[in-house]
Amino acid sequence: MLGITAAALMVISLISGILTGSTAQVSQAAAEGCSRAVELSIELAGTMALWSGLMKVADKAGAAAFIQRLISPAAMRLFRGVDRDSPAGRAIGLNLTSNLLGLGNASTPLGIAAAKELNAGAAVHREMNTAMLVVLNTASIQLLPTTAAALRQACGSSQPYAVAGPVLLTSFLSAAIGAVTVKLLYSGDKQ
Repeated sequence: MLGITAAALMVISLISGILTGSTAQVSQAAAEGCSRAVELSIELAGTMALWSGLMKVADKAGAAAFIQRLISPAAMRLFRGVDRDSPAGRAIGLNLTSNLLGLGNASTPLGIAAAKELNAGAAVHREMNTAMLVVLNTASIQLLPTTAAALRQACGSSQPYAVAGPVLLTSFLSAAIGAVTVKLLYSGDKQ
């Protein structure tokens, strides 16, 4: 769907450029946009490498486990039948921890690992737990919005972390609403 949308936008831009006689500006904007996209990708790759590496160090040093222990009592109440010390519980905890630190790109492989662990475990409440994982991973409660801050800094913001409060509030509210919705949708789940 995203490919179709992007193609449609390019066709509309081209047609608009032809109709208004500004094809040169459309071509120049396309070339500049491509260059800026590559620059931004390289800038973000460095930030992602840094934070992903720090997440690995935090995991090895026990800091991630400490954060997991702090959030596990609340998080595991959302997942029926998942023990926090099980492989699925640990994978969910790591995923939520990386989201708290705003490591969206680092969270994705951890979310995939958590989903695999949920699917490898007992079939009891599998659908609800997987839905809950998707909701919490997508809402991504962020104490440190590192990806958003990196994007803001790359675009010249003098205060890249100024969005931390609103990001925390909106991500918490979306996670809460999503979690309640999953619980309501699966309230009759007696698997």
